Amino acid sequence: MSGRARTPPRWWFDGAPPPAWARLLAGVYGRGVALRRWLYARGLRRRVAAGVPVIVVGNLIAGGSGKTPLAIALIERLRAEGYAPGLASRGYGRAREDAALWVEADADAAETGDEPLLVARRTGARVRVDRDRAAAARALAAAGCDVVVCDDGLQHYRLRRDIEIEVIDGRRRYGNARLIPAGPLREPAARSAEAAFRVLNCGVDDPRADPVGEAGFGEWPMRLKTRRAVPLAGGRAVPLEAFAGRRVHGVAGIGDPERFFATLRAHDIAVVPHAFPDHHRYVAADLRFGSDLPVLMTEKDAVKCMAFAGERHYSVPVDALLPEAFWVALLDRLRQG
Repeated sequence: MSGRARTPPRWWFDGAPPPAWARLLAGVYGRGVALRRWLYARGLRRRVAAGVPVIVVGNLIAGGSGKTPLAIALIERLRAEGYAPGLASRGYGRAREDAALWVEADADAAETGDEPLLVARRTGARVRVDRDRAAAARALAAAGCDVVVCDDGLQHYRLRRDIEIEVIDGRRRYGNARLIPAGPLREPAARSAEAAFRVLNCGVDDPRADPVGEAGFGEWPMRLKTRRAVPLAGGRAVPLEAFAGRRVHGVAGIGDPERFFATLRAHDIAVVPHAFPDHHRYVAADLRFGSDLPVLMTEKDAVKCMAFAGERHYSVPVDALLPEAFWVALLDRLRQG
C-alpha cells in the first residue's frame, strides 16, 4: 500500500482498549452531542423545512460506508417512479467549502467536491453544494425538485427530514461502539433506532456468491455490483473479467479503501493496492507507480483524475443492489408523507 491514507486509530476496530486520553475526550464529545440534540428537541435551535420531502442518507461512524452509491440508486429509482429528485451535499474536500453552487457534469471536482460531481455525472440530477444543507435543500426545491436526497447529513439536524436512512458498513459495523476519539461513532449507537431504514452494505457482489448478503434483524442488505471498467481517456467499457488473472494497480481514496481492493480481488484480479486519504486531491504524480500495469480506481477518484489520465487508467463504477421490498417500503413511506 502507498501508506499515504489516513488510517483510523487501531483501537477503533481491532479490539484494543482505547487510551485514557481518548476515553476522556470521548466523554466531552458525548456531552456536546447530547446537548446539541437536546437543544433541537426542545426547539431552542430551529429546524428548517425544505418545502418538499427530504430523504437523508447517512451513517453513525466516521468514514465511508457506501452512502453515495445508495444516494445514486435512490435518485435513479425516484426518477423512474415519476419524481424529480435533487441532491443536497456539503461537498467535502472542495477548495471553498463556504461557497454555495450548482454542480454541472463538466465541473471541476476541486470546486464542487468529488461525491457531488460523481452524482451529477451518473444521474444528471440537479445537485447543490452548500455548507448549509438546509439552504441547499431549499434551493433545490425552488429549482423544481420535488424530493431532496441529502448525501451524508444524519447529524445535520438543522435540516428537517422526512425519512432517514442509516448506512452500516457490513465489515466494520460500529467497531468498538465508542464515541470519537475513543471509537468511530459520531453519535451513540442507540441513535440508529431513530432511522426509518437501516441499510447494511454487504460489500462486493461476488460473482461466485449469492447476490444478496446476510443482514441482521431490521436491516436491508445492499450489495455493490461491479461488472465493467471504463477507460478514463475515452472508449468503450470492458468487462471487469478482462483483468482476471492479471496484476493491476488499484487506487482508492475513500473511507475504507480495502473495500475497493476486495472488490477487485473477488473478480480474481491481482491488486497492487494504493490507498489515499478520503477526498484526496490527485495530481499526475500520484498515479506514477513505476510500471505499465493497468490502473483501476473508484469512480469517486476518477472524477478527479480525468485531466491527466492515460490509456491505462480505468474507472470501476458500482451500482447499489437492494431487495425490491426495500423500494416498496421506501416509496410507500414517501407517499404517506
